[in-house]
Amino acid sequence: MIQTLAIVGVGLLGGSVAKAARAAALARTLVGVGRDAARLERALGDGALDRATTDLEVGVRGADFVLLAAPVLAIEALLERVWRAAPDGATLTDVGSTKAGIVRRAEALAAGRPLAFVGSHPMAGSEQSGYGAARADLFEGATVLVTPTDRTEPRALKAVTGFWEALGARVSALDPEAHDRAVAAISHLPHAVVDALMDAVARFAPEALEFAARGFKDTTRIAASDPDMWADIFLANRTALGASLGAFRQALAALEGAIAGGSREEIRALLARVKAAREALR
Repeated sequence: MIQTLAIVGVGLLGGSVAKAARAAALARTLVGVGRDAARLERALGDGALDRATTDLEVGVRGADFVLLAAPVLAIEALLERVWRAAPDGATLTDVGSTKAGIVRRAEALAAGRPLAFVGSHPMAGSEQSGYGAARADLFEGATVLVTPTDRTEPRALKAVTGFWEALGARVSALDPEAHDRAVAAISHLPHAVVDALMDAVARFAPEALEFAARGFKDTTRIAASDPDMWADIFLANRTALGASLGAFRQALAALEGAIAGGSREEIRALLARVKAAREALR
């Protein structure tokens, strides 16, 4: 059992970890760290946390397991302070949507002071944000990608994998660069496309939004996500995201060309190929 679990950032993901860890009796003491004491009061009030603080060093100092649940660029910025404050033998992980930059920073810090770090990315969430959207069952059946390298301690990988499995997740491993390319394709590109779709409709026929039905609203749901969080994600993964946007432009050009060409068979063949690819998803 974890003696003290410190969660840095008690929003949707950090709050859900706190609630799930409490439900699973995974840690004796749960400590939340945030910038705003008032926002931490709700997690204290409903019992998800035992203690809360706005002082990062105080919150991390006695923890044997630290989870960084801040935005991706903030995680990179906070790592050095966490590294200095965490006790010897502590295990560190994070929930960032990109991994290469975070892992590089952690490994650079580990060269000066060895601590057990493994990057994590739970493929779970919502367009909603903040502790009010946190759920104890958020990770049940969800995939969590961990990103060890050849410098990762086996005990750290075992501890972090076991942590997520205890919260109900399925864990798979990818190296950090492969992770960032994969999520650029299946997470960050779809988000960018939906953002562009909403912008396109607002430019082309904003009056039509009055009549938008469930299909359009379901398709564009994630466009309501936190702009600050997604701006960080797009920047942190801009190389892989840029490549995936290039592939999307090619796909869109092919569809546009088929429509402009006026051939029903060409359009149908393209749509049938896409349909088959979608149906192949499990």
